[in-house]
Amino acid sequence: MSPGKQASQSQAAAPMAAGARLEAMRRRVRLSRLAVWTVIAAGPVALAVAVSSTPTTVEAATPAEHTAVRTAAAADPAGYAQVFVSVWLRSSADDTTTAQARIAQSMAPAVELPAPAAGAQSKPESVTAVRSAQRGAGAWAVTVAAQYADGSVRYYLVPVAAGRAGTSFAVTGAPGVVAGPVRAEVPKSPYGVTVPMGDLSTAVREFLAAYLTGAGEVDRYLAPGVQLTAVSPAPYTAVSVEQVLAVEEAAADGKVPADGTAVRVLASVEARDTGGRWPLAYELTLKAHSGRWEVAAVGSGTAQDGGAR
Repeated sequence: MSPGKQASQSQAAAPMAAGARLEAMRRRVRLSRLAVWTVIAAGPVALAVAVSSTPTTVEAATPAEHTAVRTAAAADPAGYAQVFVSVWLRSSADDTTTAQARIAQSMAPAVELPAPAAGAQSKPESVTAVRSAQRGAGAWAVTVAAQYADGSVRYYLVPVAAGRAGTSFAVTGAPGVVAGPVRAEVPKSPYGVTVPMGDLSTAVREFLAAYLTGAGEVDRYLAPGVQLTAVSPAPYTAVSVEQVLAVEEAAADGKVPADGTAVRVLASVEARDTGGRWPLAYELTLKAHSGRWEVAAVGSGTAQDGGAR
């Protein structure tokens, strides 16, 4: 056979071989589908046998992670008791149609309204919840302070029931007048180092002047990366720093220490405006940077011994 004829036969055989392989693949797919439908039609038992006959790889189950379930904290009814005492003290049993009386009765239907004498000034100027304690499941006792125009203060203990979801409350009994909280023992201040006149006290004075009176830009006194805006509008016309105390001994040194050194100070301030003089205090954290002190934070609470805030 000539080479040309052999080549033409080879070219013709290639598509035929490819078609045969494609047809074989189609036949296997049809047979697989037929086998699946046959097993399904035979019922669950045959399906189980078919599945069990198929080699499978079983992986060890990963132990389930323990999920912490948080329960909702019991709602504190301090605000509810505060509102009740406010409307109750402003109510009168002689007129139950006033708005105050209706609110008091809706909050505590079983509690009688007071009966103030004619002309008596029994209405408080302000009412504030000062303490709340949970006595049991859904049972609370709230202490409320009422301040009167003559400067006197009375404390009322109010029993309150709170619903499980914390969305419902009820005053369960009449309030009782109790003694007020005793004054707590004041802990020793950690600010025991006196800061002399120098770079540190000057930085504190200039910063507070800018912060409270608008005298200068606050940004120039801040450490890199610290963002703080001055009080606006400026509440005072003048500020004088009466005393600066610190926690760290480094604050007492007249020289600015190495960069990054931080000190915490308490500045006692006298601020002035058209209404008078006002004694204020500010806790500040300052850091040494490039030979000067810069404000890194304005504290909101008392510093604790042995640690920065």
